[in-house]
Amino acid sequence: MSEGPTVVIVGAGIAGLALALALAERGIASHLLERATRLEEVGAGLQLSPNATRVLAGLGLGPGLDAVGVRPAAIAIRDAAAGREIVRLPLGPAFEAAHGAPYVVVHRGDLQALLLDAVARRPEITLSLGAVVDRVEDGADAVAVEATIAGARRRLVADVLVGADGVWSRVRGDVLRAGGAVYSGRTAWRATLPVEALPAGGDFGSVTGLWLGAKAHLVHYPIRAGRAFNIVAAVDDTWADERWNVVGDRDDLIRHFADWPADVRRLLELPETWRKWALCAAPPTAPWVRGRIALIGDAQHGMLPFVAQGGAMAIEDAAVLARRLADTGAPVADRLAAYADDRRRRVADVVATARRNATVYHLAGLPALARNAAMRLMGPKRLLGGMEWIYGWRDAA
Repeated sequence: MSEGPTVVIVGAGIAGLALALALAERGIASHLLERATRLEEVGAGLQLSPNATRVLAGLGLGPGLDAVGVRPAAIAIRDAAAGREIVRLPLGPAFEAAHGAPYVVVHRGDLQALLLDAVARRPEITLSLGAVVDRVEDGADAVAVEATIAGARRRLVADVLVGADGVWSRVRGDVLRAGGAVYSGRTAWRATLPVEALPAGGDFGSVTGLWLGAKAHLVHYPIRAGRAFNIVAAVDDTWADERWNVVGDRDDLIRHFADWPADVRRLLELPETWRKWALCAAPPTAPWVRGRIALIGDAQHGMLPFVAQGGAMAIEDAAVLARRLADTGAPVADRLAAYADDRRRRVADVVATARRNATVYHLAGLPALARNAAMRLMGPKRLLGGMEWIYGWRDAA
């Protein structure tokens, strides 16, 4: 094979950066190609459960994650119609001890900056910004990537090409011809506030709040080491747009919450700027691998955020793919097939859970009352136990 990187990764978001680091830990070189000319701190907050923070700690990022994130004491689930708490799921020391890793909430930009800093310290990783993939040749012995990088044409020859370029993946669409993202019929709005702007009282700064309501739900939690507050509102909608950083009309958002408790409406009125994005999912027929090409993260299984696992699944993907690629005793095609086998069923179950929660969260009337009663009857222990199959995940090696 011609001289060049072992793995070319398209996309320097969380999935791509985590994969490059996981590969470097196993002595595998990679070249990250990122279309953006600079990586900006965009996006909303991110919830990372123990299945994800355990992987990040294994990459040496645990202290850095604590420096920029927050470990919420609990998830407080509330009913918007009644304005009351349904149940509170504890995430404190006992939860962390049981899982060997914490639940952390963090700004996506802060996590990306943490990963970028770690990437910059690894000689096995090359990062090229302003890089556009022009052509891919998937051969029997190598995959060749022709790209324009900072205006210059380059030809990179590698063992594997990985598409880590998000739900609107060009590797999935242009290279694998596997289709575009599918709109879910829901829109998410996001805003951040300095904690000083929050109303006095309450537990805004210490818990993740989840409000369930008719055709909408609301999530909020502290980020940036407790200095800022993240709000995400998801509503049933018909607005579809490929962009995910569109400025929205605050009055339009508040109309969706006109019947909600007054303190929630006051909270939504606080941010001067709201940004919105259409919630889309990857097509269900998207392949995990084909030849020497693989997809990870949202490029393969972009999912609805109703189980707070999109980022976590990308981080899990990175760990598993790196482990499988390090198995030099098997042909590359077999290693990629093993990665797909490891991930396919688990991710499908998480995607299905998110889809089911999308319906359950937005119930109204008697179905909502039945949902609330069921949650109270189950209680915190059983509800958390029902998430153990997600939170308790550990890679095979």
